Amino acid sequence: MSFDVSQVKRDFPIFQREIHGKRLVFLDSAASAQKPQPVIDALVRVYSQSYANVHRGIYTLAEEATAEYEQAREKVARFINASANEIVNVRNTTEGLNLLAYSWGEANIEAGDRIVVTEMEHHANLVPWQQLALRKHAELAFIPVTDEGELDLAALPPLLADGKAKLVACTMASNVLGTITPIKDVVRIAREAGAVTVVDAAQAAPHIAIDVKEIGADFLAFSGHKMCSPNVGILWGRHEMLESLPPFLFGGDMIRSVRKYDSCWNDVPYKFEAGTPSIAEAIALGAAVDYLTALGMDAIHEHEVQLVQYTMEQLADIPEVHILGPSAERRGGVVSFWMDCAHPHDIASILDEEGVCVRAGHHCAQPLHTRFGVQATARASFYVYNDEADVDALVAALRRVVKLLKR
Repeated sequence: MSFDVSQVKRDFPIFQREIHGKRLVFLDSAASAQKPQPVIDALVRVYSQSYANVHRGIYTLAEEATAEYEQAREKVARFINASANEIVNVRNTTEGLNLLAYSWGEANIEAGDRIVVTEMEHHANLVPWQQLALRKHAELAFIPVTDEGELDLAALPPLLADGKAKLVACTMASNVLGTITPIKDVVRIAREAGAVTVVDAAQAAPHIAIDVKEIGADFLAFSGHKMCSPNVGILWGRHEMLESLPPFLFGGDMIRSVRKYDSCWNDVPYKFEAGTPSIAEAIALGAAVDYLTALGMDAIHEHEVQLVQYTMEQLADIPEVHILGPSAERRGGVVSFWMDCAHPHDIASILDEEGVCVRAGHHCAQPLHTRFGVQATARASFYVYNDEADVDALVAALRRVVKLLKR
């Protein structure tokens, strides 16, 4: 390991507090990550020293804010090996994917076309395409998930063989199973068949190195709030694809000129950034990128694989616990499970009494839960500030659940 987890944890002020008199064990980073002091400092500094609207003013504050805002865009671009003019700032992954469904989808999907997604998609990468298919009278098809929680990649070529598939949308890492998908293979197969490709990287960008040139997709989206920044999102698109798309929202800053009866659009990426953006939040995302880059994305992934391996080994000693998904080396830092003796909401409530924060529910992936015959799961998700002591606290709390609820 190239970073000291105990030192990393000290970078996050929230871990100084207690929950119900117990130390905080935060295992819900797949929903949203905690924020380190350098990111908090960046946000406070912008609001207290250099806040102004961007791209409009010619006074000092406005020029400083614009420079920092664009520097953050460049940091994000380097983080995923892209060009800055391919980085669109949005609110979150969900907005980025909806932008594509409305902008690209309305212009390119027709009746009888096929949209391909996977059974493991978060609702944000399913519902926009589902609704597009309904509006356009198109077909929605699914790449199935195996019993082991992997994509059945052999099922993809038959969905593309007749030439009707116009789009393939796939997650890079499942927020329930933890599965890291063979995204390069998915993209290669889809593009060889002439389909446009969209990657949901919300659960990947915080945890593994991303190179959009190596992946080869047309679009990729992720959220800053899952990678230690405030709530801001990124939509990346190949420049020629972004150039070809109509705007999604209309208003200030996305225009070059406006006349009474028509308008001309700004250059990309600005034509997709209508109105005042999340200025301080975007700048703080740049600070988060700096922080994660200093830790090392490969080191972060290695750390999480080790934690998940340890977690799965410890949970195997509790017969009442059943884990969804593949082996540790095939997944990111997510372990979802259910128990014979307790509903996931009861599990989460009892764990909270021990200071342990886990997610309970369908995790915005109801079709995936249906696929495995469960209504809900409890989910422990790990990040740079978690260690084996946190896993031990989780396991001890789950043993308490068994003691309290097993009959």
